[in-house]
Amino acid sequence: MKQIETYRHKKILVLGLAKSGVTAAALLHKLGAFVTVNDRKPLSENPEARGLLEEGIKVICGDHPVELLDDGFELIVKNPGIPYNNPIIEGALEKGISVITEVELAYQISEAPFIGITGTNGKTTTTTLVYEMLKEGQKQPLIAGNIGTVASGVAEEATKENTIVIELSSFQLMGIEAFTPKIAIITNIYDAHLDYHGSRKEYIKAKANITKNQTENDYLIVNYDQEDTMEIARHSGAKIIPFSTKSELSEGAYLCGEWICFNGEKVMEVKDIALPGVHNLENILSALVAAKLTGVDNLAIQEVLKTFTGVKHRLQYVSEINGRKFYNDSKATNILATVNALAAFKTPVILLAGGLDRGNEFDELIPYLRNVKALITFGQTAPKLERVAKEAGIKMMKRVDNVGEAVPVAYQYSQSGDVILLSPACASWDQYKTFEVRGDIFIEAVHKLK
Repeated sequence: MKQIETYRHKKILVLGLAKSGVTAAALLHKLGAFVTVNDRKPLSENPEARGLLEEGIKVICGDHPVELLDDGFELIVKNPGIPYNNPIIEGALEKGISVITEVELAYQISEAPFIGITGTNGKTTTTTLVYEMLKEGQKQPLIAGNIGTVASGVAEEATKENTIVIELSSFQLMGIEAFTPKIAIITNIYDAHLDYHGSRKEYIKAKANITKNQTENDYLIVNYDQEDTMEIARHSGAKIIPFSTKSELSEGAYLCGEWICFNGEKVMEVKDIALPGVHNLENILSALVAAKLTGVDNLAIQEVLKTFTGVKHRLQYVSEINGRKFYNDSKATNILATVNALAAFKTPVILLAGGLDRGNEFDELIPYLRNVKALITFGQTAPKLERVAKEAGIKMMKRVDNVGEAVPVAYQYSQSGDVILLSPACASWDQYKTFEVRGDIFIEAVHKLK
């Protein structure tokens, strides 16, 4: 990593722990900063905080006292999940104190260039596809970010020979200053996280941050089929390369008949792609552009697309039991993601759905429920989902307490040839800490059926 002097002897507050906060605090300590960590969880229940305390880092736990701002901090590194209406954040911004996320730290210390991927849906799949294509092409990629590996930890180990492929949320992108990916991808933009951002306009503005520092020496890969992504492109300083599943383009990646093409060249027949779902063609095309820009050849791209069947919790094939195929799409935390999952199957589906109630209704699902023969609901949104299921003409419905109970009930409603699909259309936080926990419970329940 670069041995920067930027933070030596500076007073820095790391607000919120989890993986990113722990890594950021330890890194800043190494870089000579005077670090204070503040986390809401009490010290007695907080092994991460105790570990930092043992390293000589000041730790304050139990709540977020606004009086901390009287300590003269010059910078705050914020956990992405902490909203900007947090009193400490509001107070810091009023005082002119910079507030960043650890992605900015990663960029500042990294010797490796970044390929950054954001968007409402498809981020994880696209990030993984780019990583796998670069790996197959012998480009020494590292994977980081919102996909589960802390960016600044990866950047510490990266060299000039590596490329860091990073998934970025809107929350992370709100906290950048100098961060500049050599290649940026915006997969798509739909309404999401409006409870955090306050409006669609602010959400789009956060996503657009991925390209705010790019120049003509950088690349922005955007969805040609969406006005919002193309509007971001019009204000970018990067070289724009589009992808489209609907139009043949003079430059970029697109469908040409039964092939995926790049700049007029046929790369691979669609029928040979292993990853299911029409929506995944967007992810594949955007990843293809990034791989091509990095010098990956067609053979390496073809090998990945012939064998890659998806990432965990994103339309993940789990098992087949007596002719029923089980798919885990726990990462479907919004309606569009569930729409895409349902569109991937032609056979009858037993749908498992429900979760955190963010105040929205689910009427947009109705046209896509025609293949759903039964609905198993759980969580806060169960009544809302049952209402739209009735309107869609679904006769078989059952409400259960949790995902673990939903699996055997779904099996009872199914027969050979059916798909049993967990695609909740909701966040998990009413019952589960993360969508990963929810998905793991589903997988475990499927294996118990065996």
